Amino acid sequence: MTQRTLLGMLTPSSNTTLEPVTTAMIADIPEASAHFGRFRVTEIALSNQALAQFDDSEILRAAELLSHAKVGSIGWNGTSSGWLGFEADERLCRRITDATGIPACTSVLALNEIFDITGVKRFGLVTPYLDDVQAAIVKNYGSAGYECVSERHLRKQDNFSFSEVGADELRAMVREVAKDKPQAITIFCTNLRGAPLVEELEKETGVPIYDTISTVVWKSLKQAGADPSRIRGWGSLFRDVR
Repeated sequence: MTQRTLLGMLTPSSNTTLEPVTTAMIADIPEASAHFGRFRVTEIALSNQALAQFDDSEILRAAELLSHAKVGSIGWNGTSSGWLGFEADERLCRRITDATGIPACTSVLALNEIFDITGVKRFGLVTPYLDDVQAAIVKNYGSAGYECVSERHLRKQDNFSFSEVGADELRAMVREVAKDKPQAITIFCTNLRGAPLVEELEKETGVPIYDTISTVVWKSLKQAGADPSRIRGWGSLFRDVR
């Protein structure tokens, strides 16, 4: 039997985008498959109730169940460390690996790694989030040495609603951000259907676009010993970033 590449993916419970998009993305790698574990996330806000959703204990329980499938990587498909602080994801990855023995990654830490590999310091930010959540993301990136030169957000809070944002609205947001000539743009939410638009929008704007579903797939494949460049049609990330 061909050696399989099994990817474990931690998924917000109300997310309906990342599973079909991830599965479509890895279709070019027939021996690869993605396996999903959910935990409760229904809203994105800075209230105590909303922040409590990202308690590590809930995520670790889901990660332990994924480890039973002998996956080669466990990826947190979420952007919460954008407003919680990057150290939250660093701690989570350590705890997942300590508990399961499996390498771990996250959408945000993978994005930051991609920024560093490609020399990005000035970026554009597209999200569905509330004003204060967006401001926290911009502040955290600024503290880490990355300048957000342009941003657009939709002031939404309900996580399920993010998946209902249409392609034309996403295209318009990316086009507006691209006008300020960032070195790269990130579509920063794993419940937006941005990844399927990346290839066309990169050609149109001339700007690399890193969607946070794509970033965790890229890193998960690397951790599991597979070559992300085998993925075609999903943007420059998979062609150009090593």
